[in-house]
Amino acid sequence: MRRLSRPWSARSIPEDRPFEPNDCLVGTYDKSADATAKHVLLMEGSVRGEKRSLALFPYPKRESDVQPDRVGFPVRPRKGQEPKDDAEIRGADALRRMNEVLARIQELEGALDDPADVWPRLRAAWKRAENEADPRMAEIVRQAREIRPVLKELQARIRRVLRRHRELTPLDRVREMDRASMVWLSRQPGRTVAERAGAGQRILATVRKENFDTLENRVLHAYARLAADVAREWMREHPHATQSARYALVEAFRKTCRALADTLAEMGISVAEPGVTPNYVLSQDPGYRRVHDCWVLLLQRERIIDDLWAWQAQTWTDFAVLAVTLAVDELDEAQLVAQSPIDWRAEAVTGRWFNQDRPIAVFWLRQTGRIVEIQARPEGPGALLTAARAHVAMRITDPARNEVPQRVPIWTPHAMNRIDLTNGVAEAAALLDQLQVLATLESLRNGLILTPAHDTPETLSANGQRGRVTGIALGASGPALAEGLEAVRAFVRSEFYGALA
Repeated sequence: MRRLSRPWSARSIPEDRPFEPNDCLVGTYDKSADATAKHVLLMEGSVRGEKRSLALFPYPKRESDVQPDRVGFPVRPRKGQEPKDDAEIRGADALRRMNEVLARIQELEGALDDPADVWPRLRAAWKRAENEADPRMAEIVRQAREIRPVLKELQARIRRVLRRHRELTPLDRVREMDRASMVWLSRQPGRTVAERAGAGQRILATVRKENFDTLENRVLHAYARLAADVAREWMREHPHATQSARYALVEAFRKTCRALADTLAEMGISVAEPGVTPNYVLSQDPGYRRVHDCWVLLLQRERIIDDLWAWQAQTWTDFAVLAVTLAVDELDEAQLVAQSPIDWRAEAVTGRWFNQDRPIAVFWLRQTGRIVEIQARPEGPGALLTAARAHVAMRITDPARNEVPQRVPIWTPHAMNRIDLTNGVAEAAALLDQLQVLATLESLRNGLILTPAHDTPETLSANGQRGRVTGIALGASGPALAEGLEAVRAFVRSEFYGALA
């Protein structure tokens, strides 16, 4: 296996050096994959009869991990804790960026409600995300709107039960005795009950006391604590939205949950563990049932984020594919002629929320007479894409001309630290020059690099002898999204109309 710092790298990482935060966690297998290393295959192809595979390795959930070795990576922030040092701040920033990308991907689910209007609906959703003062909808925002009145209603009628306890009770207040109480009384000195009650005139009897530590209240306590933590995380990720109605709603909800959690703790109610089996109250009481359902949703979110943290490079690739598709769809002459069925999953698997056939979309450019296919993780990438190690591409054909198809390789590198585009575009342009000898059944056009902006959008280009590579650092919200999408649009227009388009 060759471990690569960048997918276009000519040199592999030395065997004695582990993956570091500056690296993209990719590698190539010339024959069979290493079964001991956890990975996903991004693309399989052959170059001059030699089989090659491009693999992606997960980000570690700890600072370091093995198979393959990974050292110095930020750790996902602990739930309910504010970052305290540089390492925790880096982790919090990485989580924020991941959640922003995740929000853009999940907006595709809503756009799929109308299969005939998917891309315009998705474009409108992304347009709203360019305004950071209008924060994204999230599960915690929905719960803040719907569940806060339920919590207040439950707090006013917290369910309690009467439980039997044995304690020394004045004779005139004894109402019930059990077998153990009778045994205790029989062992006391004296002939009558009054004598056996002693100077204090108390005997061991059964009394009933209110107890609030029930399963339904433990679930309520667990939900209040978790919801407060998730609300605080959402607020930390949207510092520019402090004047918005959603921010105020979530902030008020967080305070309500914090106050409720403190009240339940003072009442001696413990915290339920995840995975409890609902009792009758949790199943039948409307208020407690809604709290349990919301608690389960937030717990699922935590589990999903654990998986997305490891495979966020996969989520970034899907985000980049959608960005390129939207840019082509915006061309005035573009007509969508075919669209892959998109199978949305209930949960992400290795960072991917949806499956689609290849290509994901096919457009007909009416005036220029060309067909454009958006390909992601193609099953038959061909020698050029395989050698370029680009698992996203635009395939351009002209049915009216007897010409070989043209490919535009698109790299989607993801690293925990910002990628240097200056070196990236230069190295990728040099790789395109080297691959021209393989251009027999198809030709290789200009290349595109789409990488996370880390809040600082940037666009650079480098010319090779036969082509040009453009690198775009874009984000998933705010100005970084707006500027990045405009740069992607400019690149797409230049591919069909020249540099002056």
